[in-house]
Amino acid sequence: MRYLKVETVPKVSAIGLGTWQFGSKDWGYGKPYAEREAAAIVRRAIELGVTLFDTAEIYGLGRSERILGQAISGHRDDVFLATKLLPVMPLPAVVEQRAVASASRLGVSRLDLYQVHQPNPVVPDTVIMRGMRTLQRVGLVGEAGVSNYPLARWKAAEDALGSRVLSNQVRFSLAAPGPADDLVPYAERTGHVVIAYSPLAQGFLCGHYDGSNRPRNRVRSFNALFLPVNQQRAAGLLRVLREVADAHDASFAQVALAWLIKSPAVVAIPGASSVAQLESNVAAAEIELTDDEWQALRDAAVRFRPAGGPAVLPGLLRARMGRG
Repeated sequence: MRYLKVETVPKVSAIGLGTWQFGSKDWGYGKPYAEREAAAIVRRAIELGVTLFDTAEIYGLGRSERILGQAISGHRDDVFLATKLLPVMPLPAVVEQRAVASASRLGVSRLDLYQVHQPNPVVPDTVIMRGMRTLQRVGLVGEAGVSNYPLARWKAAEDALGSRVLSNQVRFSLAAPGPADDLVPYAERTGHVVIAYSPLAQGFLCGHYDGSNRPRNRVRSFNALFLPVNQQRAAGLLRVLREVADAHDASFAQVALAWLIKSPAVVAIPGASSVAQLESNVAAAEIELTDDEWQALRDAAVRFRPAGGPAVLPGLLRARMGRG
């Protein structure tokens, strides 16, 4: 496993584990997964040197935090634990209360990283960060983070806190390469971290899906990437992925993850539906892409322009209803 080198932060693995799917019905993994497989995935991740585990109060309405908390019991010192605040009326007292509730569900006395899940369009960060500052002062929160923030607001949040806002968790993958233009260079220059969620574009970059094999769970069925039009548009990107994967005797998913974490300021948090998938994801940390391979993948990612917006709604509805 590779680890970030960030001043004053315990070691954070370049490949972490995202746990949205823990306890969430939207993924369709079922009760046995929540009750048994999720814990097995976490235990194996710890054995393999994964330290970063990411959850949120909104995932499964708290169930993800409870499942993760039970799974890390006895291994608290081995993990860097991150969760997120849903910023609904995020006044300072609310921020503080919600952090206490998350810590209780996780069964811990300290949140290593507490993140604002979305920018609030009404409540400014000067208000939100007052609560975060109190949480840090009393020791309940170690590092502050944000999620889905543009660069300017990330910087403004740090100014509001008056100290480092360590990380920004954003959608980042070869299917959504935008953060490589601004967030990643900033993080590399300043000692911050970009946490890449949906690093495999919910499985789109794994090369498993096509017109005859479509995703069935609720989350993916509402993702326009899986429409035939976007599978066709992604042909060039998937071709380059195949070439690089063949050169490294690796899977598409492993190369897609290796592309992200080639930057020393980026960590990726793929989910896992099984221990085997977790092991495959972790192995991506051992792949060293050449500069030319990284650039070829980035160029292909930039050329991929997925269809979106209102134009894809009819296709999404047909896919959701199983009519192609």
